[in-house]
Amino acid sequence: MSILEVKGVQYTYDNKKKVLKNISAQMEQGKMYAILGPSGCGKTTLLSLLGGLDSPTSGQILYQGEDIEKTGLANHRRSHVAFIFQSYNLIDYLTPMENVALTSKLPPLPILEKLGLTKEEAKRNVLKLSGGQQQRVAIARALASDAQVILADEPTGNLDEETAAEITAILKDSAHKSGKCVVIVTHSNELAKEADVILRLRKGELQILERIEQR
Repeated sequence: MSILEVKGVQYTYDNKKKVLKNISAQMEQGKMYAILGPSGCGKTTLLSLLGGLDSPTSGQILYQGEDIEKTGLANHRRSHVAFIFQSYNLIDYLTPMENVALTSKLPPLPILEKLGLTKEEAKRNVLKLSGGQQQRVAIARALASDAQVILADEPTGNLDEETAAEITAILKDSAHKSGKCVVIVTHSNELAKEADVILRLRKGELQILERIEQR
């Protein structure tokens, strides 16, 4: 059974411009999904709908078979999904440990160390960290939460090639080893190649659902 389902979803701006046109897809735990497509095709809109940040003009977003509109968008955001934003969205006056502690009752240091931060770095103000380190904190915060779905918007967009590859591997492991459903909006073909499923959006239509053999 899918954990997330997009069912006949349309999204229209100002009752005029159709951004998403009657799209449907199913997403399962234990898999990483990449949403590809040119700018303006509706990638980030779709991610926002999956996370309950917005509502479709028509159609449904289902979490474990239930319409998230009916169970409550705020409840969906709080209980079911964790977001990773390209701009990190960390609380800048806190340390990495304090940022992660906001989303989890588990000790934050072990997961930060697993993601490559030292004990000293975990205690610094996040603004004193590099962009790659801040993104690792954002991912640690998402992984430490109880949410079964991780939604990431261009998580490697601001990173160098080596760090981007490391972040991609971490996200892939969170799906394959931790059983999360990971959905990533990306322009990176390299990241998309690592996904189990590619959702390709073009002009608001879901043109290709390409299944790739797990590695």
